[in-house]
Amino acid sequence: MAKEITGYVKLQCKGGQANPAPPIGPALGSKGINIMEFCKQFNGRTQDRMGKVLPVLITVYADKSFDFVIKTPPAAVQLMEASKVQKGSKEPNRNKVGKVTWSQVEDIAKDKMSDLNCFTTESAMKMVAGTARSMGLTVDGKAPWEN
Repeated sequence: MAKEITGYVKLQCKGGQANPAPPIGPALGSKGINIMEFCKQFNGRTQDRMGKVLPVLITVYADKSFDFVIKTPPAAVQLMEASKVQKGSKEPNRNKVGKVTWSQVEDIAKDKMSDLNCFTTESAMKMVAGTARSMGLTVDGKAPWEN
C-alpha cells in the first residue's frame, strides 16, 4: 500500500554542500524530517555537481520519512555561467550586461528539457531566450527557426 503524503518542501541547495543551517534546517524541521539524514543523502547524490545551485522537491510522508527529486539548475544560473556575468541587469530593457549565443541557449534548453513544460527544443529555446532577455542578456545571431 502507498504511503500517505503529508506535504512537499521545495528548496534550492548547493550541490554537495547541504548542511542543517538555515534555510534547510528550519524548513525540514517544521515538517519533522530528519535533517542530517536528508543532508547526507543529498550530498551523496550531488557530489558530481559540487557548488551548483540545484532545486530539490522533497515529498514528506505521514511516518516522517521522505523522498526527494533533484532538478536541473535554474536557467538563470546556467545563463549567468554561459555569459560569465555575476548578476543580471537592474534595468534589463535599458542596460544589457552580457551576451549569449543561440548555441549556448540550445545547450541550456536541452539540459532543462525534462523540467520545462514544453515538447520541442525550439519552444524550450524560446523560454530560455526569454529568461535571458529578462536578465538583461542579449542573444547574438539569428534564431535557428528564422532561416
